[in-house]
Amino acid sequence: MLPSGNRMRRRDEFTSAVRRGDRAGRPRLVLHLQYRDEVDEPVRVGFTVGRPVGDAVTRNKVRRRLRHIVRERLYRLPAGSLLVVRANPKAATARNDELAADIDAALDRLLRREVKRRR
Repeated sequence: MLPSGNRMRRRDEFTSAVRRGDRAGRPRLVLHLQYRDEVDEPVRVGFTVGRPVGDAVTRNKVRRRLRHIVRERLYRLPAGSLLVVRANPKAATARNDELAADIDAALDRLLRREVKRRR
C-alpha cells in the first residue's frame, strides 16, 4: 500500500501535474511528473483509471497493482514532486512485470529530461 503522506487527493494537484508537468507515455500507461521546489514536502502520487479500462472491479484491481508498483519506486522521485499515473485500457490485461517495465521506462525518460533541463 502507498503511504498516506504520499497520496495525492486534491483535484488541483492532479490538474497541476497533468497540465504543467512533463509527460511520458507507454502502451499501457501515461505518467505526468511535475517538479516543485518544496523540498520539505513528500512526493505525492495519484492514479487515474477511467471507464475504458473496464468495469469497477477491473479499475480498482488495476489501481491497486499500480500503487504497489509505484510504492517501490518512490525513492527515485525528487522531494516535493507530483506524479500522476494514468492507466490505458491495455493495463487491464497486462501482467505486473509488464506494468512495472512501462513505469520504469516512463520514469527513466522523465528523470532524464529533468537532468538535461537543470544543466
